[in-house]
Amino acid sequence: MTIPDSDGLLSPESCLPCTPEEERETIEELTREGDANLKDGDLFYLISASWWRIWQAYVGLDGTDGLPNLSNHMNMGNVPNACRPGQINNSELLLEGENGAENKPILRKNLQEQLDYLLVHQRVWKRLQEWYKGGPEIPRKVISEVIPKSFTVEVYPLNLQLIDARDNSQRTIVISRKASVKELYDEVCKLLKLDQAKVLLWDYFNKKKHEVLNQYDLMVEEAKLQMDQEILLELKMDGLLTSTFGMDSTGNGMAIVPMEPSRLSTTIAGGPTFSNGFLSGFGSNFLQDMEDGDDLLNNGTKLDDQGLTGLQNLGNTCFMNSAIQCLVHTPPLVEYFLHDYTGEINTKNPLGMQGELALSFGDLLRKLWSSGRTSVAPRTFKTKLARFAPQFSGYNQHDSQELLAFLLDGLHEDLNRVKNKPYVEVKDSDGRPDEVVANECWQNHKSRNDSVIVDVCQGQYKSTLVCPVCSKVSVTFDPFMYLSLPLPSTISRSMNVTVFSGDGSFLPMPYTVNVPKNGSCRDLIRALSSACCLKSDEALVVAEVFDHHFYRYLDNPIEPLYNIKDDEHFVAYRLPANHEDLMKLEIVHAKAESFLPEYQYSSQKLIGTPLVTCLEKNSTTGADIEAAVATVLKPLMRRQAFSPTRDDKVRKDNGCSGPSLDAIILSDNAPCSSGQDLSTSSMEVENGAESFLPFQIALTHNRRISQTHIHKDFTFPPQSVLRIALGWPDKELKSYDFSYLENLPEIFKPAFMAKKTRQEAFSLFSCLEAFLKEEPLGPDDMWYCPSCKEHRQATKKLDLWRLPQILVVHLKRFSYSRYLKNKLDTFVNFPVHNLDLSKYVKSKTATPQSYIYELYAISNHYGSLGGGHYTAYAKLIEKDSWYHFDDSHVSPVSEDAITTSAAYVLFYRQITVNSRSSTAESSSR
Repeated sequence: MTIPDSDGLLSPESCLPCTPEEERETIEELTREGDANLKDGDLFYLISASWWRIWQAYVGLDGTDGLPNLSNHMNMGNVPNACRPGQINNSELLLEGENGAENKPILRKNLQEQLDYLLVHQRVWKRLQEWYKGGPEIPRKVISEVIPKSFTVEVYPLNLQLIDARDNSQRTIVISRKASVKELYDEVCKLLKLDQAKVLLWDYFNKKKHEVLNQYDLMVEEAKLQMDQEILLELKMDGLLTSTFGMDSTGNGMAIVPMEPSRLSTTIAGGPTFSNGFLSGFGSNFLQDMEDGDDLLNNGTKLDDQGLTGLQNLGNTCFMNSAIQCLVHTPPLVEYFLHDYTGEINTKNPLGMQGELALSFGDLLRKLWSSGRTSVAPRTFKTKLARFAPQFSGYNQHDSQELLAFLLDGLHEDLNRVKNKPYVEVKDSDGRPDEVVANECWQNHKSRNDSVIVDVCQGQYKSTLVCPVCSKVSVTFDPFMYLSLPLPSTISRSMNVTVFSGDGSFLPMPYTVNVPKNGSCRDLIRALSSACCLKSDEALVVAEVFDHHFYRYLDNPIEPLYNIKDDEHFVAYRLPANHEDLMKLEIVHAKAESFLPEYQYSSQKLIGTPLVTCLEKNSTTGADIEAAVATVLKPLMRRQAFSPTRDDKVRKDNGCSGPSLDAIILSDNAPCSSGQDLSTSSMEVENGAESFLPFQIALTHNRRISQTHIHKDFTFPPQSVLRIALGWPDKELKSYDFSYLENLPEIFKPAFMAKKTRQEAFSLFSCLEAFLKEEPLGPDDMWYCPSCKEHRQATKKLDLWRLPQILVVHLKRFSYSRYLKNKLDTFVNFPVHNLDLSKYVKSKTATPQSYIYELYAISNHYGSLGGGHYTAYAKLIEKDSWYHFDDSHVSPVSEDAITTSAAYVLFYRQITVNSRSSTAESSSR
């Protein structure tokens, strides 16, 4: 029973004991209310995912009511009997022995939502804490984002290291990136009990004074303060600063030094110009952002050093550094941004960032091409990125390809030459020639999208959709910015599934089948059907078993197999082909002593693997249930194989009137057996259902065993599924070989990896062919057929039609589900020179074009997703030399060393081939 008080939180009565179902319903209701009334400043609390999954199993959470469901994505094998959880323990989320100001706990870095922690509304947290106690509390505020307009929970606020210039002491200040500079002053003055009028805070990035933080209305993220960076506190005395940083060599006394003016007031007459003509002017943000580079106007810069500048890691920003290095070594973009591009800035585009992203990127590119080998701290760019792309605002590791996609699209919108986009009506092909339709679509696209990014990076697909019902064919031509190529689906995955007989014909049999990693549940069912020689009048029903009960059925044939994790347990049941027209009987097992009044599943563990069978039509009594259960259990009965000549002696030696129970009769379980019917011969159950009387049967629903016990005369109405619990006395456990219902194999055994050979290496062409092959659309991406007037799961075929000057190829190494990402380290053999895509381009233009490409940059990803690292390889084309960019470190690398299994995003430039000399040279448009 739960009773909210006047403010909707808790009253003492809310601490009354609850059943698991009541707890679940209460938390679901509080979650729905919190989500419906979400506003800026609301509090959410982090809660350990390991604790949550135990609670989830305890209350029977299935993820359908808005609450996170982890059982399908985490190893739940350690959940002890689905019992009531102990106290909430969030200590695993925090750094040991470290606290910020006012003893606030500091969160560990690189935690992932749903894998390491859950976010629950304040009201949910208070209720859980009332029930379970524990902690510590880890509250986080909801903040609003302007672009795009949304709410997000700031899990990682800024940790700023406050250096007190009076004694060199250091403290950690935890503050929201959306807080104002004034609020930062308030926090510091409250902590140190100082008069704010006398306090001066400096941006002390890299232990260097950059500027005084005196624009109080700015947000701290706009002041370019980064995670874990230092800020310096000094006190003003009559217009002077007191600082131990200015002590004399004796170390005695406090030095009085003049206050350094803010660099925001710095002015430089005239724009810089390079003698080589590359640089003719800077964007409007140049003076404002000058502090990002160390000596931008370095007179010692040598032409030979241009393009060899590293980027400092600001805290897990290697993904950003890798992507930027690839873009700033793209020849057409270098030429564009090193000249005056400010005339093309589009500040009115509602889809853009008011030109700020393009200006910030352009200024950063200029720094990287002008400051020699001195590394650059991309703080201004990171600040703009956090403002316009909140998904990159934290300091966790992110995906370099996702950042590249955002940058290319954002730069295009900021540099779009079309100020007023015209309305364009999309027309169907209606049998017109492909060349006519393709040119029409491209011109329509260019009429609304015209920028250097479109000129350089965009190509065109041909997309063909076919309706599976009426065979309507629809052809469209769509632009693309990059190619996302899957690794070939011929990389198989071994899956272990135990197959059970639904009619008691065979013993359970585990099968190992190979299926495509990118396949669907239909592929798994087909492989299992072949392996177990499924008959034409049978069907396989596949289910996930968790904690000895049914967790879910694989009833969606196109569900991707990556939703099935290696440590999960799946079983299949051979049922009649018309099983959907029959009443199913689901059977779970428990000890007989579990059948007590008021018994609930949560207080007693089930045993074994559940079974499924089908009841005959017109079955309505307990006797029908008993007969069905007896039949499905027949293969498990321990029986002595005996001959008539020794039958009496066997009975006498065992002191019983029936056959001996100390031997097991096995059937032929070969994948394609002769179909021996175990319901006959020595396996036959004597006296029919009478032998089954020692068992107890009760109705069961969800996680509760009903007090309604089933006897022979019990009657029930027709229904699609009848769920029962089977109570096993100790004697019957000895009479049946229950081991067949225990120790289900996991979907995949890691130990088997040792026996596997090295994965086959695939070529870039096989990845491209896998991308271009015909395939059905997913259920969430169905196509509206204009002929049927219905959404259909059409088949889709992609072809390349128009190729860009710069071709970006993304290798899809990461597979995504709702809460989990997996990485494939398969080596892809990609060409460095002479990548010829001619045979894949379907356009037959009158003017011959070159479809030959040369590699010039690579974004690499090493290691796992949680602790991985990004670097980049880039080629200085004029020098014909490759370099390795690892954050601030830049070093030469041989061309032979750049083709590795870490390659994630490839950058190619189009070249023309001289027919006389067969030499490649840069193309121009």
